Amino acid sequence: MNPLLKEIYNLYSEKRATLPSFSSGDTVVVHVKIKEGAKERIQQYQGVVVQRRNPNTNGETFTVRKNSNGIHVERIFPILSPSIDKIEVIRKGSVRRARLFYLRDARGKAARIKEKIGK
Repeated sequence: MNPLLKEIYNLYSEKRATLPSFSSGDTVVVHVKIKEGAKERIQQYQGVVVQRRNPNTNGETFTVRKNSNGIHVERIFPILSPSIDKIEVIRKGSVRRARLFYLRDARGKAARIKEKIGK
């Protein structure tokens, strides 16, 4: 492997080590840096992780779905993005699938995810 590419991978692997482990079905809070003119602030985006794509690569992304005033909003975050300040796991969900696209059509109690008990 090219030494320059190896150095870049090592740089990103250090950032990846600081992230918590989470998977689809977990409720997370993503602290996102928002630029407004010359100012920069941190905005929290809380929701359920619907999927993680390309795990353990530098191009890994995860999709978070939240309810905002009765409207569900999905947002895709690159896991190594400099705009992500930190990620907090609020609760672990007990799901049997890697991609929870069925939540898009589910309403009410059908849209709930059970909490994982134990580990």
